[in-house]
Amino acid sequence: MNDSSWGAPPQAGYWGPSDQGPVQEAAPAGPAYDAQDAQQTRPMPIVPDVPEHGGDQDDDRGAAPTGGPPFRDETPSTPQHPAPSWHQQKPQEPMPSAPQPAPAPQKKSAGRDLGAAIGVGVALGAVIIASLFVVKAVFIGVIAVAVVVGLWELTSRLDERKGIKAPLVPLAVGGAAMVVAGYVRGAEGAWVAMALTALAVLVWRMTEPPEGYLKDVTAGLFAAFYIPFLATFVALMLAADDGAWRVLTFLLLAVVSDTGAYAVGWRFGRHKLAPRISPGKTREGLLGAVAFAMVAGALCMLFLIDDGSWWQGVLLGLAVAVSATLGDLGESMIKRDLGIKDMGTLLPGHGGIMDRLDSLLPTAPVVWLLLVIFVGSG
Repeated sequence: MNDSSWGAPPQAGYWGPSDQGPVQEAAPAGPAYDAQDAQQTRPMPIVPDVPEHGGDQDDDRGAAPTGGPPFRDETPSTPQHPAPSWHQQKPQEPMPSAPQPAPAPQKKSAGRDLGAAIGVGVALGAVIIASLFVVKAVFIGVIAVAVVVGLWELTSRLDERKGIKAPLVPLAVGGAAMVVAGYVRGAEGAWVAMALTALAVLVWRMTEPPEGYLKDVTAGLFAAFYIPFLATFVALMLAADDGAWRVLTFLLLAVVSDTGAYAVGWRFGRHKLAPRISPGKTREGLLGAVAFAMVAGALCMLFLIDDGSWWQGVLLGLAVAVSATLGDLGESMIKRDLGIKDMGTLLPGHGGIMDRLDSLLPTAPVVWLLLVIFVGSG
């Protein structure tokens, strides 16, 4: 639509010449509009833009439309409302919002309080090393205390989350006795203590109502095997002539394996190892655990274990990395079933005692057996 279509109406009493010939039905003399009609604004028909022909025009009204047949004043008797202006007809569109800056990439989080974890780890390491090389009996006491606390955490979570009441008293007494028997009487003493602990669990639970007896004693037997019996293999290693160095090798390999998995997985982890069990573990982390543990195993067998060789250390490190990872996944499966993140809150940055024993417990019998095969029982 051109500009002339919204111009003022033609002059009263004059229509101007046309291309079509003389003007038809000339308007009578006198004004064609009254004051009210003269102020009205109405749309005009669209006409082609052609040169205007002669005729007088008022400066304040603009040119009359030309070209084509003249049109008559067909103003209706009922006054029409003024046509809405253009900005009233077109709906207002919202102003486009300013482009938002892209969010800054988040730094990868370590997933735990690293400072607290390191501090607690160093403190525990100092206690373990001091007790290990000063008096072996003190280290046996450290193992027994860890076993009892681990049993308390496990049975408490079972009761809270599943309503399973595994008897703690016979488990704690039998678990501590199991560790001591393994150190004093060897594997035979550990098996006897395990059998007596299982019997004590069965009898102790008989003092309660029979409802839930089977699930309670089953959980008790599982706890007796999972924590104190597996921990007894650390006492068996300590009983050898070079027991302190064997235990130190076991601890170093487990810690190095966990550190390698954590460092490599945090930096390069892309492919999940077992997403349904532990979403944080990756295949790259497992490779890091294997590599770190194999190197550490070769060094430990060369410098810490008498008559050891580097290739034995490589195999030992490989076995430790696999067993430690399976131990982590095993406890993660338990925590998934219970619907918890940590077994406890005793160790800042680590969780509970069981969250530190998860990789150590299944690794202890593996290291004990391989050391016996490689260098003898001592």
